Amino acid sequence: MSEIHKFLFDGLPVRGVLVRLTDAWREILSRRAANTTHRAYPQPLQNLLGEMTAAAVLMQSNIKFDGALVLQIFGDGPVKLAVVEVQPDLGLRATATLNGTLDAEASLSQMVNVDNLGRCAITLDPQNRQPGQQPYQGVVPLFGDQHEKLEKLSDVLQHYMLQSEQLDTTLVLAADDQVAAGLLIQRLPMQGVGNLAGTAARAPEDDIGLNEDYQRIAILASSLKREELLTLDADSILHRLFWDESVLRFEPLTGDKGPRFSCTCSRERVSRMLLSLGAPEVDSILQERPDVEVGCDYCGQQYRFDAVDAALIFRQPEQLPPSSPEVQ
Repeated sequence: MSEIHKFLFDGLPVRGVLVRLTDAWREILSRRAANTTHRAYPQPLQNLLGEMTAAAVLMQSNIKFDGALVLQIFGDGPVKLAVVEVQPDLGLRATATLNGTLDAEASLSQMVNVDNLGRCAITLDPQNRQPGQQPYQGVVPLFGDQHEKLEKLSDVLQHYMLQSEQLDTTLVLAADDQVAAGLLIQRLPMQGVGNLAGTAARAPEDDIGLNEDYQRIAILASSLKREELLTLDADSILHRLFWDESVLRFEPLTGDKGPRFSCTCSRERVSRMLLSLGAPEVDSILQERPDVEVGCDYCGQQYRFDAVDAALIFRQPEQLPPSSPEVQ
């Protein structure tokens, strides 16, 4: 069962989150493999998307935000787009678009950053967005300070966290066809009433890279090997890394409270998409075939609309068809 473990280091300005996605991740892969149009992801892309999924869950669980967190990578390689969406209730979905083929050992830059034009974007989309309110989005390149190509997703996201939150962050990510997992260690800002009011003096150890406690724990976390992250349970991982630290653990998030596959597609949403295309475009499709078929890239569900369905959409747009899907 997929699970999230949050923990603190007693008396230290350091927190951590460990996520292990099992059934949720395998559901994403099985739905993709069952898609007769796209087929299963090649292994390098599968592993990248798995690491992205684990990272997105880590970030969503680490913030207090009533809305969706969307993690995207896009660029100039054969992988045009990879995207993960995690809702505030930890429902998640993921998909990727591949044009062409990938070598079995394709790196991150070979997949999405061939000419150093790749980007990583994180979007926070409020659940109850006010009129005129725009989602927050941060974008970083897939290269380092010297314009060197980054080959690890964790390095890209650590760079993003430094830029966006000004907090030291260490990420360890791994994925295969059974598990997508990640460990996040983050330095907390100085605490107390003065900090909240913005009046407290900033301590030298609160600056980036200067807190010795965080640095020690980050080195321990970075020693976690890919095979350990994928095969060991949470108790074993935390004991293996932090046996000499005082770790305060919270109740794990599993089941209905934990990460799980969930898609927000519906017949109503697809109807609105067809409405935005316009009647002439939809009519031209119906002249060539008996119905318009739209498949969800996330969950694989197929929605079909015949001429009668289309007429209902365009004649009475305020009374769209019911949301229960007609699945192929």
